Amino acid sequence: MKLRNLRIESSPKLMIIPMIDIIFFLLVFFMMSTLYMVEQRTLPVNLPQAATAQADLQQNTAITVTREGMILIDQEVIPPELLRPRIQAQIARKADTAFILRADKQAEYGRVIAVLDELKALGIRRVAVATDAVQR
Repeated sequence: MKLRNLRIESSPKLMIIPMIDIIFFLLVFFMMSTLYMVEQRTLPVNLPQAATAQADLQQNTAITVTREGMILIDQEVIPPELLRPRIQAQIARKADTAFILRADKQAEYGRVIAVLDELKALGIRRVAVATDAVQR
């Protein structure tokens, strides 16, 4: 009677295709989840709507005017008298900085114009006003 070696007959087989599927699934999952993390850096304000609104995915400096009249630059509260030095410091770091003005539609109009006036006085040409797309 001949005894068989069980170790040789039941050797495990490495299945590479299911591993590739799992790695591909994880890659897609992390890519999709990072797309939704982009907008979380901003403060929630109620933006006015515009028919020609579009998303801008470049790295820009956001200037936010809240309903209460607070001015924020990249989530940092800035007193109105320190707005000009803070913008000048931002320009000194990166000369071709584009500024996006995000003002709540209930914000005081004069405060928004004061921010725009400061940007114009400093010679900044790349200013955009953030809006939401009209829901149709």
